Amino acid sequence: MKWEDLQTSENVEDRRGEEGGGMFGGGPRMGGGGIGLGTMVVLGIIGYALGINPALLIGGAEMLGKMRGGGQVVRQDRPQETAQPTDQMGQFVAKVLGSNEEVWSVVLPEQQGIQFKAPRLVLFDGVTDSRCGSAQSAMGPFYCPIDQKIYLDTSFFRDMKQRFGGGGDFAYAYVISHEMGHHIENLLGILPKVQRAQARAGSRAEANGLSVRVELMADCLAGVWANNGNARNRFLEEGDIEKAVASAQAIGDDRLQRASQGRVVPDSFTHGSSAQRTEWLLRGLKSGRIDDCNTFNR
Repeated sequence: MKWEDLQTSENVEDRRGEEGGGMFGGGPRMGGGGIGLGTMVVLGIIGYALGINPALLIGGAEMLGKMRGGGQVVRQDRPQETAQPTDQMGQFVAKVLGSNEEVWSVVLPEQQGIQFKAPRLVLFDGVTDSRCGSAQSAMGPFYCPIDQKIYLDTSFFRDMKQRFGGGGDFAYAYVISHEMGHHIENLLGILPKVQRAQARAGSRAEANGLSVRVELMADCLAGVWANNGNARNRFLEEGDIEKAVASAQAIGDDRLQRASQGRVVPDSFTHGSSAQRTEWLLRGLKSGRIDDCNTFNR
């Protein structure tokens, strides 16, 4: 991926190196395999009681762990960090975010008649605070709709390559753009609607099914960014799409469940199977249109 000449975002908060960072060394857990169904039910009830749907706070990994014990999940706002990252990985993240901002500031108004408001992206080491609770690297990247920020410990990219068999610049850009996809869903009003629908769901399986649709739509919206961004800046190189597809397959619920527990439980899926994640990413890549990402009409 040729990312060096992309627009640089100014909406990056670099909290890496803060005192208290790096406390948690575990790798990311993605998909429904990392948390038991009973725990998910209990944590879901806590989330609904607090007016926060845990499943919708998930980007690349289970956000339910943030709500353990029903603790205080809403944090006070902290001063925004404005210094731009100077290391290569930090610059890469800022460039991918900037490309997303450039694309969505045009595509969202043109296709949906909605003004784009850029989120902020927080880089951190190990642990930091968010308005949705404590952000830990073991949870993977996620989007918090309360403060409209994306949280990312870039060590996830290393683990993504070493533990899940995915990797490469465009695959990492797909992860960042998936989280931006959740922000677009929030701007479209989809996240609060799904939250209300999950609160009314008659079973955990039904609520999980709604979460899967949210995640697959974010995969598709990441593809929409890639389609429109590449048309503008020609950043895709040979093999990039294959690497992103390999990453989408690696983080499917079925593959992760089979690896972690030796069996697959479709009713507990929260992100979608490998085949589904690949299908929706490629759908967005092919069309470049938001309307083609409506998982709720299929």
